[in-house]
Amino acid sequence: MPHILIVEDETIIRSALRRLLERNQYQVSEAGSVQEAQERFSIPTFDLIVSDLRLPGAPGTELIKLGQGTPVLIMTSYASLRSAVDSMKMGAVDYIAKPFDHDEMLQAVARILRDRQSAENAAPDRPASKAGAAADKAIAGNSNGEIGIIGSCPPMQDMYSKIRKVAPTDSNVLIQGESGTGKELVARALHNLSKRAKAPMISVNCAAIPETLIESELFGHEKGAFTGASAGRAGLVEAADGGTLFLDEIGELPLEAQARLLRVLQEGEIRRVGSVQSQKVDVRLIAATHRDLKSLSKIGQFREDLYYRLHVIALKLPALRERGADVNEIANAFLARQSARIGRSDLRFAADAEQAIRHYSWPGNVRELENAVERAVILCESPEISADLLGIDIELSDLEDDDFVGLAPQPGNTSHEPTEDLSLEDYFQHFVLEHQDHMTETELARKLGVSRKCLWERRQRLGIPRRKSGVASES
Repeated sequence: MPHILIVEDETIIRSALRRLLERNQYQVSEAGSVQEAQERFSIPTFDLIVSDLRLPGAPGTELIKLGQGTPVLIMTSYASLRSAVDSMKMGAVDYIAKPFDHDEMLQAVARILRDRQSAENAAPDRPASKAGAAADKAIAGNSNGEIGIIGSCPPMQDMYSKIRKVAPTDSNVLIQGESGTGKELVARALHNLSKRAKAPMISVNCAAIPETLIESELFGHEKGAFTGASAGRAGLVEAADGGTLFLDEIGELPLEAQARLLRVLQEGEIRRVGSVQSQKVDVRLIAATHRDLKSLSKIGQFREDLYYRLHVIALKLPALRERGADVNEIANAFLARQSARIGRSDLRFAADAEQAIRHYSWPGNVRELENAVERAVILCESPEISADLLGIDIELSDLEDDDFVGLAPQPGNTSHEPTEDLSLEDYFQHFVLEHQDHMTETELARKLGVSRKCLWERRQRLGIPRRKSGVASES
């Protein structure tokens, strides 16, 4: 069981974090300051140190040296984010901004411990041990351990292939996809597989920073540049120098900040707010959005020149409803994680729950699925989790009994659709338009591997009307 040291002077935060980690099968010790940690513990014996940056006496960065190689995860308020980035340059393995989401903390802890284990298992001149490789495979699923994303449907396999091709380059990448699909996971995989992996990856949620502060946060400012600027400060772009800058929800970036960002991409330099001097920066930009930037550029809400600069490489993450059997694989991974949190190993999904998971449209994508599984695990009193406990708004009586296998040609299907270069939505539309004149709705749904309800929903979303001629209509 990994042993984690928490160093945090605020008792409420320290206690809450301890309970969170202990619920997830970690052994935890705690201290209120660096000095207390030195007096009570042998710091290098821990597997991970989670420390606040600002502590009474010595700062949390002192633990980097005292840990003698033990990874240190720095916690900091958003206002001190640049200081946290500086701590990474001093040797901290990562930082997390307060207030943090519980899942965000658990993911960071698990990732750091996994990376440490992999480093210990892989000596310079020999491959990683079979146990380590198996663990990586189990975590990521389907031999994508270095990418760290669960799923094996054709669109995700295509995504993995593109990530491996794109990651070693310095090209800008635009990740598109609905909210909750895992865009930051893709960004982190691109960084981890790049030549910049040892440098910081600075993640910025453009929608979370007030518009009046966004330029100062990203590009820094000089002393006296505005009221309250009592000293010059580096921005997050500057902090990412040599590494990767991930701008999440870039569609929310104000136009003025977009102009400054364009300069970074065109000239490789920044100018702090209030400064007349420019300075060179070397950053690889990865941006993500759930919005249609091209449409926004046409109505003047996003700079067209910036859009084309970002759109060098575009990766589109499929929605969870488009990933076929992946949804059950992901659900079972969440079930295993949540079961471990409460110390149960007997929980499993009932047949109706499996069916509901497979056929529900999941508008909130992976995030919604994770929340549904967590709620079900908490409320479940028997070994089997029913569909009702998942809280899925779907009528199981409307579903076909056929297994859902995703929008792909079925074995024995002799049709000649040119599927190789089509997206799932393209394939669906092509198939329906070509065959609906001589197939009933049930036959169409069966060939596509979906329920009639799902077929109807997709018709509505894609604007494909049912034709009244050709075959007898079904009630």
